[in-house]
Amino acid sequence: MNKKGLTSALAVSVLSLSLGGRLFAAGADFGDLSGVAGREKIESLKSEGLVKGVSDTSFNPKAALTNAQGIQFIAGGLRLSLAAVTFEAGKVPTASDLFPAASDDAWYAEAFVNAHFNGVEIPESVDPSARMTKETYTHYLMQGLEKAGNLPLINIKPQPIADEGELTAEYQGSIQRALFRGIVQLDADGEFRPKASITRAEAAVMLYDALEFLKRQPDAPAPLPENPGGPERPAE
Repeated sequence: MNKKGLTSALAVSVLSLSLGGRLFAAGADFGDLSGVAGREKIESLKSEGLVKGVSDTSFNPKAALTNAQGIQFIAGGLRLSLAAVTFEAGKVPTASDLFPAASDDAWYAEAFVNAHFNGVEIPESVDPSARMTKETYTHYLMQGLEKAGNLPLINIKPQPIADEGELTAEYQGSIQRALFRGIVQLDADGEFRPKASITRAEAAVMLYDALEFLKRQPDAPAPLPENPGGPERPAE
């Protein structure tokens, strides 16, 4: 399949399944965000159709983010697709081809494929239902952001991190770039808490800040048209 044909075949499906695709353009606000840090950012994402919840009116902000949910946030919110990817014999690999524990019929399947082919280095052994750590989400988000925005390599002075010894070595660069770009912050003690589970609310706020950073870049991509969709289903 050539690039043009692949683009046409996938354009609708890429948007319809991705968490953060142009979803929930209208409707009531999430009813469970009272007192949640970053509430306005989450509501803004919903109003723009960029996140969806576990139901039309529930986001479940304090729940730990799963790998499936995290990858869908990133692939959908950053609009990662296969439009610029060509495959031998025109066969697009399935999620289970790439990740044996993934189900090809699952709501997250296409997001995993899109993320993989857009530079998000998801390990083959990933368990979609397992909790995602803060450092893993940050690493994946930065990889997706840099691909989506075609961002240049930057040379920065590393910021001191009180618990730097707990960081996974290959994630350190992504975390430092996220700190430099204002997409994530250290806590009051100067710690990053890399191995802590990240909540859905925390992940959504980081996605919002990443998208705002991308909008400020000179060659920011134009927004895609809205595409209504249903609520996110729980990871299996």
